[in-house]
Amino acid sequence: MKNDNYYVILQEKQENMTTLYLVRHGETIDNVNQIMQGQTQGQLTDNGILQAKEVRDQMGSEPFAAIISSDLRRSVDTARIIAEPHHLEVIQIPLLRERDWGSFTGRYIPDLKGEVWPDDIETLENLLSRAREFIAYVKATFPEKKVLAVGHGIMNKAIQAVYYGKKMNEVQRMTNAEVRILEL
Repeated sequence: MKNDNYYVILQEKQENMTTLYLVRHGETIDNVNQIMQGQTQGQLTDNGILQAKEVRDQMGSEPFAAIISSDLRRSVDTARIIAEPHHLEVIQIPLLRERDWGSFTGRYIPDLKGEVWPDDIETLENLLSRAREFIAYVKATFPEKKVLAVGHGIMNKAIQAVYYGKKMNEVQRMTNAEVRILEL
């Protein structure tokens, strides 16, 4: 027997959700050169700018209440391009920063295979804590709104791991300028 009260409550819950459009920044010079960027600023390539413009064009009619970005240049630049048709200022938030790779930062990624991880890399626990904090911030600050957030490969992976209740290695890697939608 169908429970009409349950259906109404479920429908109401879905309508009261915040929708997060999670985006990875456009391609950078360091992405192309396989350099571990971590919390360095980074610079978009011409292709990265084009990728951001493609997201902008795809998302141009979405009624975003806010566009949020990591405070690192590669994400801010991507977010500003996407924000153009929305006439919104980009909210920069350090919670969205990429993982701090410590002394691995700036190194050629293929050379890191098999190396012992140094103690100065941001812990997985801290990364996941920032992801939980970010999700809580978006839900509390923008209830029942659509929000676009531009972050980084590993940080976006952490956000999705928290959201889906999965381990980091169970979340598929995002490509540059890829968009994933989460109902918070």
